[in-house]
Amino acid sequence: MILPVDVTLLVLVAALLHAAWNALVKSSPDKLLDMVTIIFVPGVLAFIALPFVPLPDRASWPWLATSVGIHTLYYLAVVGAYRHGDLSHVYPLMRGSAPVLVALASLGGLVDQLSGNMWAGVLLISLGIIAPPLSGRGAVGFPRRSTQIAAANAVIIASYTLIDGVGTRLSGNAISYGQWLFFLSAIPFTMFALAWRGRAAVSSYLRKRWTMGLIGGGMSMASYLIVLWAMTKAPVAAVAALRETSVVFAAIIGCYMLREGLGALRIAGAVVVLAGIVVLRL
Repeated sequence: MILPVDVTLLVLVAALLHAAWNALVKSSPDKLLDMVTIIFVPGVLAFIALPFVPLPDRASWPWLATSVGIHTLYYLAVVGAYRHGDLSHVYPLMRGSAPVLVALASLGGLVDQLSGNMWAGVLLISLGIIAPPLSGRGAVGFPRRSTQIAAANAVIIASYTLIDGVGTRLSGNAISYGQWLFFLSAIPFTMFALAWRGRAAVSSYLRKRWTMGLIGGGMSMASYLIVLWAMTKAPVAAVAALRETSVVFAAIIGCYMLREGLGALRIAGAVVVLAGIVVLRL
């Protein structure tokens, strides 16, 4: 089995969009409230779209509800990681481990079994993502807090990927499942922000940053809707690995926009990721 060309290209677009909205949060002066903005705006857009999409099949509802809870943990972990570490360190650790965890779940039959070349592609992509930040610290060591949060978030990412992979297929309509997911996920995180920062602060920030929310939230929404659709067309672990090529885009963004540096290790990692993409397509 190989990844179809249309799935491959669209998931690469999703990867670029995902890296871009994460860079917006990392560069934000208030990461919690910008995360709220990026989540709240798609929630509103999804709510507007709900009358125009079919209701997901009842079999997907427990998976959808579970995903909403896990996505809330994910958003909190992203905010925490970016408060304590660079995008170019935190982002690869969060995203690079998840595809391997998803692939391991395929051994238990929860998602699609992978062919040999897909296993090789997933492992190459994950290696190309994780190795540069782990190899580049030298004697300086790793920022412990951000590394711990990123590692925990890798488990969270793998969990919601698996859940949404199953839920989307049971829903009968990936776009419908995605719209309900964005709408419902906006509620608990917004409520958390209101309780933590107060209604006046959150509403004032939303008014000031709604343009950023529309751009970042739109990228987040489009990115994950593509991924949900792709998981109905190809093995979940392969789609997850391909999506995490966003780390290559994030490294470039971190270098040229956030002044975090690129270096030979990240360039080498990008080459390994590219090799993994080629192997997935064999």
